[in-house]
Amino acid sequence: MPRETLNRDQIVEAAIELLDDEGIEGLSMRRLGKRLNSAATAMYWHVGSKENLVVLAADRVWGEIELLDPVRTGWRTAARALVQDTYAMVKRHPWLVPAISTYFVHGPGMARFQNHSYAVYEAAGFKGRDLDWAVNTAFTFVAGTALLDATQAAAAKAKTSDPANRTDEIAAQYPRLRERTAVLSGADAAELLSRSFAFGLDTILDGLEARLRGEGGEDGEGGAAGVPSIAGTSNAVPGLLH
Repeated sequence: MPRETLNRDQIVEAAIELLDDEGIEGLSMRRLGKRLNSAATAMYWHVGSKENLVVLAADRVWGEIELLDPVRTGWRTAARALVQDTYAMVKRHPWLVPAISTYFVHGPGMARFQNHSYAVYEAAGFKGRDLDWAVNTAFTFVAGTALLDATQAAAAKAKTSDPANRTDEIAAQYPRLRERTAVLSGADAAELLSRSFAFGLDTILDGLEARLRGEGGEDGEGGAAGVPSIAGTSNAVPGLLH
């Protein structure tokens, strides 16, 4: 595809496909150009650099999340859907969490997600710093779960590819870890992951409801006493709203 027939949207969409297949390490202008039947120079001409392309791709995938109206559905239904859809999106694009921890990603897609996150927890009754922290808590749960998924996948791959892997031997030295490893080893991984995610999400939503009922303490702005604010942090990780 010659440079003059390409546009930025086509390149970003192709980059997302390549990132899904190969991860950030597998993305290069040469490989992307080959996928688009064009020269690598055309990629640079349209998007500037690999770093900028990753940022564009990361911001684009945030637009995949469906946003439910919290006033119409109720805040808890909207919050649950937002967390579930965000997690599903991250699962489709496992390179995203590493990308936002490495690059400054902020554009229309991310801003749309952030604005809706505020709307959901504002509809619940949160305000001030508690509103920031409610949004942060939900996003941190998704990002943390995604990192745990990646860690578990890497561990499984290591055990399969390296006969000398010592993870079980190391775990056996610690009684609680040894016990839980033995119990979990026979479980269905997909079912366990689904139940774990549901447990975590329910726990977060229950805890947020408890704070709304006044069971979490106050600091004069609706926040928990003694909890430091990250409001105003200029380098806050995109998605961890400040």
